[in-house]
Formats: sequence, structure tokens, C-alpha cells
Amino acid sequence: MNHTNRSKQSYLIPNYGEAPFDIIKGQGSYVWDHLGERYLDFASGIAVNTLGHCNPEFVSRVSSQMNDLIHCSNLFGIQKQRDLAEKLVHYIAPGKMLFCNSGAEANEALLKLARLHGAKRIGKEGQNFHVICAENAFHGRTFGGMSATPQEKVQNGFAPLLEGFSFAKLNDIGSFRSKITEQTAAIMVETIQGEGGIHPCSTEFLRELRALCDEHQILLILDEVQCGIGRTGNFLAYQKAEIVPDAIGLAKGLGGGYPIGAIWVKEEFSNLFQPGSHGTTFGGSPLASAAALAVLDIMEEQNLLSQVQELSARWLPRLHDLKAEYDFIEDIRGEGLMVGIVCKQNPANFIQQLRNSKLITVPAGGNVIRLLPPLNVTQEQLDWALSTMKQTLSNLQK
Repeated sequence: MNHTNRSKQSYLIPNYGEAPFDIIKGQGSYVWDHLGERYLDFASGIAVNTLGHCNPEFVSRVSSQMNDLIHCSNLFGIQKQRDLAEKLVHYIAPGKMLFCNSGAEANEALLKLARLHGAKRIGKEGQNFHVICAENAFHGRTFGGMSATPQEKVQNGFAPLLEGFSFAKLNDIGSFRSKITEQTAAIMVETIQGEGGIHPCSTEFLRELRALCDEHQILLILDEVQCGIGRTGNFLAYQKAEIVPDAIGLAKGLGGGYPIGAIWVKEEFSNLFQPGSHGTTFGGSPLASAAALAVLDIMEEQNLLSQVQELSARWLPRLHDLKAEYDFIEDIRGEGLMVGIVCKQNPANFIQQLRNSKLITVPAGGNVIRLLPPLNVTQEQLDWALSTMKQTLSNLQK
């Protein structure tokens, strides 16, 4: 960071690590730093920039909405919010939408939904509120989200957390079954764990979870905040299993860079929230809804779901070859354009060397590097990234 920016950094609470540089411009899959250096961005704002940076049609649509109406609150009807809800329900299944501002807020609403469901089951509040989550999960940094996230680095310093959570082993249906009690209201998992190190739920496991929840009349809640909105080649990652959950959390890529979160709730549970149960000043604002509608429309126009499937079908096998070619790599995990490179040691130097070579990646738990390119990335850009990773790995092994 240059001297001027470093001095201004003193006005910010030191909540984040020191940034390597300022990003001042973005276009497509590229960003530029404050010195004018260009980087291929495979972080995408942590799976947010679905269409890359400053997509012209996206910018035009959002700018047009800013000229009409930016905000009015949910005290009044918002046409574009209704249009967005209709479009999302069409992509998912019969149900209803509730909008908020982030993934953490979406997950907080889902936890409230679980408690409402538990209370309705027995007709008494405060009895059936137990939620089973997965080991290594990440559901946000609000108190509900932290309580559902069994990671010391997230929870440290904030005890006492909310009660009523237990944790089972991902992709082990027996482990989840063993945690069910009379107080259990829901099971909540990420379809693909992101912050935890790119751990996908298997198709079989998702189907088993659906059956288990049906058996015990508890909600199946899926957190698709990071893995949803086309990142795996399906609109939502769980759709590979051909099941229907009871509720889903969405955010990140939905707004293409503009903050928006949402929950989808299956029709039969959609009336658990009533006026006064929940609320948000900014959720589903005219501007946020216009941004999300632009993302979905452009995805359709450019057939990006098929493109992700086609590109990843060629790219993923080549990434898997890295494991056989370089001792530094322990495994490759992920689906579509959500990939984790599992390293045998701390990958900080690898990430730094990639950045020196003008490729930006994202760290995750368990010595993992995440590759999260925009959905409209080109084959040439994927090829260049792979070549850069190979060259960097070769240098690291010397």
C-alpha cells in the first residue's frame, strides 16, 4: 500500500489484515491496482461478481434504476422486488421470497424460521429450537451465524453464544441422525462449504438428508450464499440431487456486486413469518432488486449456466492433474467454477507468488486456495490461470 493510503488506513478499525494494494478499477475478469498493474481476478469479490466487473449492460440497468428510484423501504410496494421474487421462485420451486442485505442476514432469518417451525410443531415457544449444522461450517458472523459456525477463529471472544446447536460430520448421514432429539427443529448445511475449504455435499447425502428431515418432520435448510447463482453450473448447487429443500439462503452472486440477500421458503412453510416476525429497512430495495434482476437476465441472455458446465468440464480435469504433477498439492475439490486447491502446507506464499504473477485467488480454511472466477470467464483466461499456477508451483518446488 502506498504511503498516502497507508496513512489514511489509520481511520479504519483494524478488523481486516493489511491489504496488499488498493483496487481502483475493474473490467470483465480483470482489476487494476493503484499503480496501474492489471490482475486476473479469480476472487470475484469472494464469489460476488457473477458477471465480472462493470459489465456494460449491468451498469446500464443499475444506472437507469438510480435515475428512477433508489430506496423507499418495505412500507411501500416495490414492483421490481415482486418481479425478482417471481423470477427466483421460477428458478427454484413453488414458495415465497424474503429479501435482506447479506448472506449473514439471510442465515439469521433462516434460523428464526427454524425456531418458528419448532414452536409451531408443539404449540409452545422455546422448546423445539435445536438446529444441527455441519462440522467445519460457516454461516456468518452475526450471533446466530457464529453459533451455527463451529470455528474457534469465528467464535473467539464472543461467548456466550446462542444455545441449541450441535454439529455432525458432512456427508455422514449416520452422524446427523445421531444428533436428532425431540427438540430438533431443522438441519442446516452449506451445499458446498466455502470458507471451510470447499467441501461439497454429495448427491447421495443431500437425498439422505431430505429423507431424514421428512422422517422427523424437521426443516431441511440449505445455505447457498456462496455456491449458488450459477457457480456450479446449476442455478443452485443442490439441484444436482433433484430434491427440494424447505428453505434456502442466497446472497453474494445474486446482486453481481450490489449487496442483496434473500431466503426462499417452501410454500407450506412460507406463512411462518407474519407481520412483525422479521424486518429490514434496505432489503429488496428498488436498486438492489434491479441489480439482481439484471444479473439473472444477463445470465439467461448469455446462457451462462451452460457455459459454466462446458468450461468446467474441460478445466477441472486439468486442475486435478496438478495433484499428480506437483507434490505441493494434496487434493482438488469443488464443482463448476467453485474450486479449492488443497495444499500440503500453509498456502500463503503460493497465494503471494500467484499475486506477484498477476493472478488473484482467495484463501480458505484447511490450507485451501479458492478459485472463484466470474461466470463469464473465457477459456483463454482459464488457460492463462492454469499456466500461471503451474509455473508458480514449479518455482516453489525448486
